Amino acid sequence: MDLTSDSHGRAACTALLYIALAFCLLNQGAPAQTGGCPPRISSDGVIRNPTSLSSANGVLRAAFTLRSQKMHELALHECYVYQSASGPVEAPTVRVNPGDRLELDLTNRLTYVPPGAPRLVAGHSHEEEMPPDACSGGAMSATSTNLHFHGLGAPPKCHQDDVLTTSIANTAPPFEYRFEIPRSASPGLYWYHPHVHGFSTLQVNGGAAGAMIVSGMEKVKPEVAGLPERVLVIRQEFKDADSWLPGPNRLTVNFQPAIYPRRRSPVIQMKPRAKEFWRVANAASQAFLALELVYDGVPQNVTLIALDGFPVESSVQLSKIELPPGGRAEFIVAGPAEGQVASFRQEGFDTGQIGPVNPPQELARLVAASNATVPPAAPPGTALPFKRPANGRVSARRSFYFAEAANGTNGPTRFFLAVEGATPTVFDPAAPPAVITKVGAVEDWTIANHAGEVHTFHIHQIHFLFLEVNGKTLPRPEWRDTIIVPAWGGAGPYPTVKLRLDFRDPGIVGVFPFHCHILDHEDAGMMATVQVNPN
Repeated sequence: MDLTSDSHGRAACTALLYIALAFCLLNQGAPAQTGGCPPRISSDGVIRNPTSLSSANGVLRAAFTLRSQKMHELALHECYVYQSASGPVEAPTVRVNPGDRLELDLTNRLTYVPPGAPRLVAGHSHEEEMPPDACSGGAMSATSTNLHFHGLGAPPKCHQDDVLTTSIANTAPPFEYRFEIPRSASPGLYWYHPHVHGFSTLQVNGGAAGAMIVSGMEKVKPEVAGLPERVLVIRQEFKDADSWLPGPNRLTVNFQPAIYPRRRSPVIQMKPRAKEFWRVANAASQAFLALELVYDGVPQNVTLIALDGFPVESSVQLSKIELPPGGRAEFIVAGPAEGQVASFRQEGFDTGQIGPVNPPQELARLVAASNATVPPAAPPGTALPFKRPANGRVSARRSFYFAEAANGTNGPTRFFLAVEGATPTVFDPAAPPAVITKVGAVEDWTIANHAGEVHTFHIHQIHFLFLEVNGKTLPRPEWRDTIIVPAWGGAGPYPTVKLRLDFRDPGIVGVFPFHCHILDHEDAGMMATVQVNPN
């Protein structure tokens, strides 16, 4: 039958064109526009490593533009765009060595403001135009931004890693980030993302996040040398950006949607039974992940190499890795046999009686073939071998707690991170620091959870030794920067974690935050600050 032979045929042809256009949008993502974001979804559904930028002669120079794009009935895109020789790419992986100099120019061109969003937050009540000087502590809004180099330990200063006062307006010239990667930085996986108080959820859920790698892991863990390196950034999108708060999970892996069975899962191609070195970042704003690989229905062991950018003391075999929002894990994977049914999964995570739903979800299918194209090995590091910090003498002990409270019968929940014994209050940037300490201090902090949902504790600038859960000493304490604080069941003692915080680095002098890394909790006030004075 000739579909174009009559009016019914023309109508059918027109319908087919609309279906084809919708299919292209779903499979290719929002088309690139002037001032918009590059396409995200690959046509073949294959997960590939992000574009990689590496330092040369001790310096990494790059320029990013942060843009936003909202297409009808599609998720909000907020993207770090880097102009490569082959065209614009999004959220490249930044590779450096300890002691390298990072020179990153960030141009902010965000335009999207969700309906109902507050115009200005972060303790600044004057609704004037943003000041031209991003370091002056100007008000923060949905279209202002800054950068946090999560876990890295760069100084808490403007143009380095300050998020409390740095606010880059969307009309400002390129803002210069200039600092030396700490020479004590451990080899491993870090990540960069916006940390604009009140709007970090919006920007991170829009996709504004990327991996950062400090090279040299092969010098601490020789077993990873020469293995194909796979960098996987798991993000979480708004189902509807106009809702202002996150909707149900829509997880992506390197921007490829993991929403099976609504859509076929993306693919990771591997050589049969070959080993690979996987570096996985949970860049979701609120999703907790229990990661596992399942071959023919059987969970597989992987070899854990590092957590939160810090090599574990002894590599260990395990079949499940739990990552809170902001957490990272690095591990060796043995691929499936050719023809084996294999899956990279989020097993599901119980976040407590009132926590967000984190259901089981296939993140990717693993397909083994002898002709598979796999990523290269990580480039070797040039720095001296990393030395684990000594477990110093404790100079102070402190206690804090997470809490929540309803704001009236229909108002939003308020979120608190308070000193034990103090009345909880929502974070106020104008308030004095909750903690004042000095360089050289080593402190034990106990964090309790008074809420019926899990929280995740993160502190800027330093790592901590994760010692205990609910008073029980962990068999293998490891250095971390982001950990899970279990939910309270409604009766009995509040759950607690005990941490040993290392303030011995003189490069961290200044004021910086600690907070829940469920970002809408942090945006709503579940944050406090610590001031580190010179010794």
